[in-house]
Amino acid sequence: MMIYPMIELQNGRCVSLYRGRLEEPQIWHVDPVTKAKSFARAGAEWLHLTDFDRVAGDTGNHDLVLEIIRSVGIPVQFGGGLRSLDAIAGWIDMGAGRVVVGTLAVTSPDIVKQAARRYPDQIVIALDVFQGKVMTEGWRRTSAITPEAFLSAYETDPLAAIIVTDIDADVEDSDGSLALVTRLADIARAPVIARGLSRSLDDIARLKFVPHVSGALVGRALFDRSVDLAEALAVARAVRGPMPEFI
Repeated sequence: MMIYPMIELQNGRCVSLYRGRLEEPQIWHVDPVTKAKSFARAGAEWLHLTDFDRVAGDTGNHDLVLEIIRSVGIPVQFGGGLRSLDAIAGWIDMGAGRVVVGTLAVTSPDIVKQAARRYPDQIVIALDVFQGKVMTEGWRRTSAITPEAFLSAYETDPLAAIIVTDIDADVEDSDGSLALVTRLADIARAPVIARGLSRSLDDIARLKFVPHVSGALVGRALFDRSVDLAEALAVARAVRGPMPEFI
């Protein structure tokens, strides 16, 4: 299973948000470029990078994002407010290893399908679920689409991955989220990356045994030091032993 250390940017700073609330960021007083490079030095094979300002229509982090992409030394999976084929193509041309789209995948699936055909295995769609429906606009708007219908619409497209987030899950209890991710990973045709389920090494060890889950995003836990990245990578990469047989 792949661990994707995650950096989320707002106003040039590393932040974490609770349920997507842009107005209530938890600010981490570290340099984003330095932090990204530290993740690469620890052995990460990919970096996940989100620009929250771009979600809100502000491109002020453009140069910072570009610096991270070009200097970190590992491929970057980048997302945040990308709402056109030109925007997707532009970031891939500028060096992003993958581009993540969420709202666009709901509102304009034809554009995302076209992008997937043009850039096979470089397009990731974000599936954010709240009370059984897919959310858009940075978790601020509820669509009428179920996650099952959303996955069905993309079952034949050459996506790199699908990031699944259960927004409705209690932050202290991941059992409900794990059940949702397990169910959707069984339906999805593309590899599933779980978000919000890796707050401890035990969480990572448990997630590793969920069929069809290829990776996990880890953000806040790395910044508050609940999880050490090198240890998380070791857990994720460990060869699984034989499953016990129950009679």
